[in-house]
Amino acid sequence: MFEGAIVAIVTPFRDGKVDEKALSELIEWHITEGTNAIVPCGTTGESATLEYEEHYRVIELTIEVVNGRVPVIAGTGANSTAETIMMTSKARELGADGALLVAPYYNKPTQEGIYRHYRAVAEAVDLPLVLYNVPGRTASNIMPETVARLAEINNIVAIKEASANMRQVSDIIRLCGDSITVLSGDDFTTYTLMALGGKGVISVVANVVPARVAEMCAAMKAGDYEKAREIHYSLEPLSGAMFLETNPIPVKTALSLMGKISEEFRLPLCEMSAGNKEKLKAVLAGYGLL
Repeated sequence: MFEGAIVAIVTPFRDGKVDEKALSELIEWHITEGTNAIVPCGTTGESATLEYEEHYRVIELTIEVVNGRVPVIAGTGANSTAETIMMTSKARELGADGALLVAPYYNKPTQEGIYRHYRAVAEAVDLPLVLYNVPGRTASNIMPETVARLAEINNIVAIKEASANMRQVSDIIRLCGDSITVLSGDDFTTYTLMALGGKGVISVVANVVPARVAEMCAAMKAGDYEKAREIHYSLEPLSGAMFLETNPIPVKTALSLMGKISEEFRLPLCEMSAGNKEKLKAVLAGYGLL
């Protein structure tokens, strides 16, 4: 259902508020450049600092601008199951095609708790759901055996795997087969993950070079591994630059330098250090993006 180059889109701010004009223009650019689906209000969209009404408005605006041209997968995860159900229900009401649900963070639930959390959301909201495993942010790991149990639930359709553990990815695909779609959650691992049988990426780098990420995913799907590998290596310096500091600081800074958004964050995120910003500029210049 969800595959290819999926952008975890940034949330532009201007003067402390969501910049709807800039967001709309980014969405149009992505569709023109070949992005296959859009994720508003993910980690890269600074969902943690959006008020509920802002969160819902970003989802609503994305759906309005996309207008059915590509799927919209709304970020609606939280560390409270009740809150996750509330936000996911709202996303369904607004017309989202699916929801991306980060594993409950900070609580550090057991595997049984993780399973029950996702099952409760799936039972409460009739919407295609994408699990999101990112141990570096959540302090928990959705184990392959748990993914296999969750894959038996009809409306749990995919997992964004950001553990960067290819053994774990391999185990998920071996245990689940075609019962769940595996997507990369880390641009550096997209080529390897797709070679193992994954179907695409929910990408940070696609914010900056959407056509190139889409081209790599299309090449992998077509079995043109040589072309995809060339694109992978060509994107490696840019992928590294996107994590010079905590995501989404570098990618929003890059888009600002490219003239697409304002360089604005919400605390506790702040602007890049001067040294890292110069490194980022050098990388962007090397790609002809400045």
